[in-house]
Amino acid sequence: MADLNHVVLIGRLTREAELKYTAGGQAVCKFSIAVNRRKKNGDQWEDEANFFDIVVWGKQGESLHPYLVKGKMVGVDGELRQDRWQQDGQNRSKIEIIANYIQLLGGQGGGSSGSGDRNDRNDRNSNQEPSRDEPRDYSSSKDDGFTDDIPF
Repeated sequence: MADLNHVVLIGRLTREAELKYTAGGQAVCKFSIAVNRRKKNGDQWEDEANFFDIVVWGKQGESLHPYLVKGKMVGVDGELRQDRWQQDGQNRSKIEIIANYIQLLGGQGGGSSGSGDRNDRNDRNSNQEPSRDEPRDYSSSKDDGFTDDIPF
């Protein structure tokens, strides 16, 4: 049987992502996420946070960097890598997750940009036809041709 090294996590960023470049010009984006786990302690359920360091290489890291803000929920698909080194004569190691795929989840997340945009659209004249990029408001009381109320 072949070895398998695959990790899938969903969590929230604990800090802003850092974008750096190697000497060869390769982009490296690093951030940490917190993943909550519920466990039972006696009769009570408790949340326990686990923290994971994530590394994203190349163009994907560059393009995602502006969106990886503290509190943003993300899904990470990748693999575990262990870095080993010696410090003060002692062997040290650290396990990181090298992300192959990242999915931004949860809408706006920690950012607050665009929060007033919805109100601006609703204040427009109702006779104006919305553009293709704007969602239509179907909540008006126009006759839609249905005679029965459907309960679902």
